Amino acid sequence: MHAWEELKELHIGAEASVSLGRYLGIPAIRKVRRPRSYRDPALDRRLTQRRMVGEARMLEKLASTSVPAPRLMAYEASTGTMVQSLMPGRQVIEVLREHDDCHDILSQIGSAIRRLHHIGAVHGDLTTNNLLWDEEPGVSMIDFGLSLVTTEVEKMGLDLQVLSECLTASHPEHSGAMEIVLEGYLSTTSEDEYEGSDTPPPKAEQVMHRFEEIRSRVRYHG
Repeated sequence: MHAWEELKELHIGAEASVSLGRYLGIPAIRKVRRPRSYRDPALDRRLTQRRMVGEARMLEKLASTSVPAPRLMAYEASTGTMVQSLMPGRQVIEVLREHDDCHDILSQIGSAIRRLHHIGAVHGDLTTNNLLWDEEPGVSMIDFGLSLVTTEVEKMGLDLQVLSECLTASHPEHSGAMEIVLEGYLSTTSEDEYEGSDTPPPKAEQVMHRFEEIRSRVRYHG
């Protein structure tokens, strides 16, 4: 991608390297999928391409909604490269560790999740590493590599369960954090229209009920 100007490498993970730069002069983030050496090369290419195609399609779907997420700027499946708009703010994992009163942030997280679920989609990896906070626009979501287009209530309940486990493990100082997230989730009414052809997304109360069931199962087996 000749229009890309690299400024800074942000992260090298098991799945991809992420860098900050400019695309066509606009601040952006570039994600380059990394080969997994333990996999058969052909299988690795197929899995990488499938994930990237899924993420690209999800970002295109979100572009016309109120869900706070990056915009897809460029995508090259052959090289496993994706460029997304730069979202403002810092990772919520840092913000929660530095501030005692985060009620508004947690409530906005719940609202953002509900808007995502309302259009028939799940994030798949809702941790405080994949949520950003900025004073002006508020909360936004990043890294949709494990996202799915679905209206399954179980998948939506699992989205909430992943975040609940993250808050408990990484932010124990914020007691009752998940309850505040759920308040934001239940109080959100989205104006986005569901455009799928299958069963419409479940209501917030239905997702909440399934989340409680999942949480009970996890506690029982734990």
